[in-house]
Amino acid sequence: MSRLPSTTKALSLGLAGYGEMRPSGRKQKDVVAANFPHIFNITNDVDIACTGAFAGHGGLLLLAGTGSVAWVVNGKGEQDRVGGWGSLFGDEGSAFWIGRQALSLLAMLLDGRNQKDWAFLEPFADVLGLSSKANSYDAGLMEWYSRLENPRASVASLAKTVSDLAEQGIVPAQRIMVEAAALLGAHITAARRKFPDTSLPWSYAGGALQSRLLRETLAAHHGAPLVPRLPPVGGALLNAAQMAGWNPDERWICKTAATLRLAGISS
Repeated sequence: MSRLPSTTKALSLGLAGYGEMRPSGRKQKDVVAANFPHIFNITNDVDIACTGAFAGHGGLLLLAGTGSVAWVVNGKGEQDRVGGWGSLFGDEGSAFWIGRQALSLLAMLLDGRNQKDWAFLEPFADVLGLSSKANSYDAGLMEWYSRLENPRASVASLAKTVSDLAEQGIVPAQRIMVEAAALLGAHITAARRKFPDTSLPWSYAGGALQSRLLRETLAAHHGAPLVPRLPPVGGALLNAAQMAGWNPDERWICKTAATLRLAGISS
């Protein structure tokens, strides 16, 4: 915080889990408040992402990265969420969920509980760097897992592989992605139920929803999503601009989006 210039007019932060009053969240807020008592705003990171996706207007953001959550804002200052319970008893349809389902399917193929989805075995095992020699998968899978420095992130990263295999026509991978879409779709349905009198568009964020297959499957049941106007960091910039008394109009939104893209920051 001390590195910010003295001319800073506004500071907007989106913190994971903020609003749930976790000890870490309270500590972070106290640090910011002590340094910038009058010019800061702290909110949930998904709230920031929703602000960016709809450029400050109402909407429903479905975020599916390592976890999964839907954040809905009705444009009247009211907001609510669905999901975001964490990997122990939530995060259905997330990248972590997809990766875990794929590993579970691989394990069942290895020990014989699954006798029908062999098309999934070799291409998925190849991605993990497992030997294709007979009877060598079993030990290799556990060795692969034991080497992971960040198991949750590494398992989540497998979602792209599953999506790619699904697009190549591997039926078991397609089944996982369709089930993920159904679970994420339940987030959209429940979130829309929060404000039944308001017709709200939906948009997306997070690595899992970079999957075209996943978005198209969701669109078939819930309507086509809006492409996010700004990435999450753009939502923080929009909040800060408003706090500073600026007028972040349509031109400002477009220019900020273009600048962030040039910097390699996109939705």
